Amino acid sequence: MTRKWLLLLTALVALTGCNRQRPQGDYTHDVLLPMTPVKNQGKSELCWAYAMLATIETEHLLRGDSVNLSAVYIGRKLADYQRLTGLHPTPTSQRAMCQTLLNMLQHMGIVGYDVMPDDAPGDMPMPQWVFMLGARYTPKEFAHSVCAPDEYLSLTSLPDSNYYNKVEVPIADNWEHNRLLNVPQDTLRHHVDRALQRRHPVCWESKRHAMAIVGTAHDKRGNSYYVLKNSWGADQPNGGLVYMPADELWRDMVAVYMTQEAYNLNN
Repeated sequence: MTRKWLLLLTALVALTGCNRQRPQGDYTHDVLLPMTPVKNQGKSELCWAYAMLATIETEHLLRGDSVNLSAVYIGRKLADYQRLTGLHPTPTSQRAMCQTLLNMLQHMGIVGYDVMPDDAPGDMPMPQWVFMLGARYTPKEFAHSVCAPDEYLSLTSLPDSNYYNKVEVPIADNWEHNRLLNVPQDTLRHHVDRALQRRHPVCWESKRHAMAIVGTAHDKRGNSYYVLKNSWGADQPNGGLVYMPADELWRDMVAVYMTQEAYNLNN
């Protein structure tokens, strides 16, 4: 093979490999919600915590209130939470559903990202207090101010189960046996799209990964995309945002999470 053809073949392989991470210039945003900086989960399996916290952070930004929360704190409290609940998934696994983050906020609390950032040393002592606006809170008090019990609605779409009842999602990550409201997918898609249009973020989960939906976009051909805030660092393509084709998002969807207010928006 000549050097010319080898270089051409290499270029074609590179273009094919990058096809799922197209440059941001190829998209026009229809909705793009404000976000805290993109974080980096590193080698952890805490995407569920990063995604749900990112959703909560954007929701607060849209209320005029800025919070930036620590997924590392959640990761280091996970074993304590498992002992508290008596539930023990696969040893050493950090995987869970996003509902577990909502549950942990109520029982274990949360602290700010500035206190425990992504690169917090492993031997860093766990914070006992949260200081904000001249006041002192326990992590649990702070968490309750950030996310009230039952503020978020957890939703799924399982066609083999009765709709508008709560069902257990049968995946390994649901070791808590959480039950989610079961809604027909076309109805659920309507609620998600309406929430984004009315400026509410939505947390999205598949069997492999979880991210926060922070917008919608389209390309020059009119194809529709959801804009998702990932947790693999801002040095990724598009500054850490993922432009996922709409059909792919709904094909891979396991669960979504939004505020009760967002779900109940009028047409």
